[in-house]
Formats: sequence, C-alpha cells, structure tokens
Amino acid sequence: MIRLPTVSAELERRGMQPFDDFVALIAELYPRTHEQLTLERHTDLGLLFRWKGRREAPDGPLVLMAHYDVVPVDESDPWTYPPFEGRIADGWVHGRGALDDKGPLIVILEAVENLLAAGFTPARDVYLSFGGNEETFGDAAATIAAALRDRGIVPWLVLDEGGAVVEAPLPFVRGQSAMVGVAEKGVLTVRLEARGEGGHASAPPSFTAARRIGRALDRLAPGTFRARSPRAISAMLARFAGMSRGPARALYRMLAAAPFLSARVFAALGGETAAFVRTTVAPTMLGGGTAANVLPSQAQATVNLRIAIGETVETTVRRLRRRIADARVSVIVIEGDDPSPESAVGTDAFAAIETAVSAAYPGAATVPYIMMQASDSRHFHRFAPAVYRFAPLEMSVAQRASIHGVDERVEITSLERGERFHRALIGELQ
Repeated sequence: MIRLPTVSAELERRGMQPFDDFVALIAELYPRTHEQLTLERHTDLGLLFRWKGRREAPDGPLVLMAHYDVVPVDESDPWTYPPFEGRIADGWVHGRGALDDKGPLIVILEAVENLLAAGFTPARDVYLSFGGNEETFGDAAATIAAALRDRGIVPWLVLDEGGAVVEAPLPFVRGQSAMVGVAEKGVLTVRLEARGEGGHASAPPSFTAARRIGRALDRLAPGTFRARSPRAISAMLARFAGMSRGPARALYRMLAAAPFLSARVFAALGGETAAFVRTTVAPTMLGGGTAANVLPSQAQATVNLRIAIGETVETTVRRLRRRIADARVSVIVIEGDDPSPESAVGTDAFAAIETAVSAAYPGAATVPYIMMQASDSRHFHRFAPAVYRFAPLEMSVAQRASIHGVDERVEITSLERGERFHRALIGELQ
C-alpha cells in the first residue's frame, strides 16, 4: 500500500492510476472482505463497505473510517529509506502513510478479514468508510456521510483517525494512555489582501501594501484569541490525576475542577499544550511584488487557523478583523469548518472503545482529549451523536513528528495490537 503514491495533492500530475491500483490491491489482499461485504463507490475516491449484521440495531451501525491518500514528499528531505519503497526493516514498516493513514486503515481490514475467516457475523451493521482525498479536504467522505444521512442511517459510533497510544502524555503522568479525540477543532483558511501605490522602490510611501500585510500579521499574535478549557480537557485532567502520584495528583485534580485556571495554565505553557485551549493562528503563505526594485501594488498572506471548541468561523473572522483594525486589509475566507461538538464519554459507545483498548493494550487508560487537526469524521458529527478519533497504534513523540514529515514509520507489533483492537471492538458489538 505504501508503494502506491496516492498523493491527493498531486492527483493532476500522477493521475488516478495509484488510487485505482489501491482499490484493486484491497480486493487482492482481502478477498473475503471484497466478496462478503458490499462495496459502493462515492465519487472517484470514496469507498463504502457494508458488513450486514445479524440484526437491525435501532440505534444504528458502527462506522470505521480511514483515508488512503497521503501528503507529498519533499525530495530534498533526508529519508532513511525511500518514502514510497515500503521498506520493512528491524520490525518496522517505513514509508509515507505508515501512520497517516494507511497503518490505521490496514488494521481495520486485517480485523475484518480475520473475523470473516472465523465465520463471524457482527451483531449490527458495520460500515468501512475509506476516503482518498482527506489530505486535500476533498469531498469523498462528505459524500459518503451525506449518503448515509439521506438514507436515515444515524451511526451508533463513528471512529476515525486521531489520537494514539502514547507514553506519559503530560509531566508526572505514569503509564500508557489511549488518547481518544471526543471533538476536533474547526479549520479556517483566510487570505489577507492589501493594495497600495506601486512605483519605484527608491521613493516608498510611509505605508506600502507589503507593510500593511506585515503589520496585520504582527497584530495576530498567539494571544489573539482567549483561552478556554472545554469539558473534554477537564475530563482528561481528571483521568490523568488518577495516573499520577503525590503533588502532581493534587495539581491535576485542581486543574480538572477549575477550567478557567487550566485554560490559563495551558495557554502559558505554549506550543501543542496551548493549542488545546485556544484558536491558533499560523501564517503559511506570503506573496506580492514582481521585482526587487518595484513596490508591489498588492500583497497578500494566507493564514491557517484551528478554531477552538466554543468558537465558530463567523466569530473567528470577526475577531480577526477587530485585531487587524485596518479597513484597507481585506480578510477573505477561503474555506472554513466550525469545530465539532463534544461527544460524550459516559456512553455505551465510549465504553466499547475502552473495552477494545483493554483487549489490545492491557493496562492502558482510555483518555478523552481535543483533536487539533481536522479529519474526515467532521462530516459525520453534524448528524451523528457519537464521533470519536483514535488510531489504535503506539506512537512515540518522534513518530508523531514524522507524520507529514520525514521517516514516517510504524512498528509491526503495534499493527498487530491495532488489529486486535478492531477485532475486539467489532466482536463485542451488541
């Protein structure tokens, strides 16, 4: 699967062949799945398998999600093994997509194939929803979700990529934690545009288009949006308190009971921790000008924001305009999705995830958290009440950094545990 360069951002250059080959490979490697489950194609890149259960569950089916497209590779990056070689070495599988998201996809298929080989039929319907353009915010998963919604099918549980099994996720927290995203932040991409007088660079005016854009970006500091701690963060801290000792246990209990305080502490820590509790602002692209000695008549910047729980696209754009405070800088929305609502943790659906985690990772605690990235599951949360984000694979800090980066890899024993997770989740359905 890794050898097939299913790079959705390079679809025009590479064509559909890698994606078509991927679908054919599923049929080749998982013949029982291909023969005994029904397959629907939604758009050119969406695959929806249905595994009919023993009964019609009034509270809906299980939907397991993954995506088979990957992000591009910078050819100048120093990979230990070529990113599309699919090298197996020293107990690891190396290559682009090993973690995001072909590893999580393959453990779903392995579990289904093994259960079919054992003659098993699930208690309720199980759907496998695989998209081929998640990395480009494509419409494959959206079309699948719309098809189920239009048929009146409301899933009992939706599970997509997201958190992983990690060691010591915060200081003084002991043991393994299976981090399950119960909500995900929204996504907003805006373009800032400014116009000014062009002309020769030898006599610049006091405010050029480029300077206006620079000042606007400078005003969008990390403190642009206030910190707030959603329910999931309090639940996460409460569980971490039970995994800590001494003063750390008391500290986590206090932070769990005081969302205002935990928001301020997380924001002060900065980086990934701060991103849990506030909307982040990241300028990603800058443009303007035609020559080194010519004043640009226009300048622009692309800004990517991850919207915190409790905010919306509308309130976020309004806040941007207030902070920039320059009527000559236009704020143009390129794309935007509101954050998801928080799925509950005191439900049978979340308990099923906890049981499956215990089967695959004995001793690991199942911990709710807020996912900062966007996933295809955002298309389901508009009509499904229980949407969670968890890839049942062990990931170290270095591995998590390799996602969209260099030397992405997954341990084979972790894939085995991931298969065990899904086999337990499907096998224990009521």
